[in-house]
Amino acid sequence: MNQRRLFGCVNVLNSGLTMKTLLFLCTGNYYRSRYAEILFNSKAEETGSTWRAVSRGLAPDPRNPGPMSRDTKEALQNQGISCENHLRLPIKVTEADFESNDRVIAVKEAEHRPMIAQNFPNWLERVEFWHVDDLDCCGPDEAIPHLDREVAALLLRLGNAIREPST
Repeated sequence: MNQRRLFGCVNVLNSGLTMKTLLFLCTGNYYRSRYAEILFNSKAEETGSTWRAVSRGLAPDPRNPGPMSRDTKEALQNQGISCENHLRLPIKVTEADFESNDRVIAVKEAEHRPMIAQNFPNWLERVEFWHVDDLDCCGPDEAIPHLDREVAALLLRLGNAIREPST
């Protein structure tokens, strides 16, 4: 099945616009990157954006209980976004993930730049870094609103990039 079909973007396909994908990275693909992915896709669909997101982890921890952080689930539910269709175990990023996405965002530069430099050095310059702390530095009451702001700003930038004429 065509990946674009999976996202339910029939209007985008019929309009002749090309679907683009972005990759959200965090360490575990359990909390921050999953939240960013699901929130982004929900908002992108609402706005008719031609972008969709996936997420991966640089070093998923098999000891995490269940497929997704309870803080992520709760924050999505508070936004009115169901996470039932998104319950899957964390996925470790591969070279193919970098190759197959149009844009890559790692949610915490201080944490993720060294990991990417060590494991995927050829892709480092292509990664956009945010500064969203994990649970060891702040609680979800700070990190989730930070991700909300970053995703909203990203959607605006991507929307503006679509509207700007090519030169």
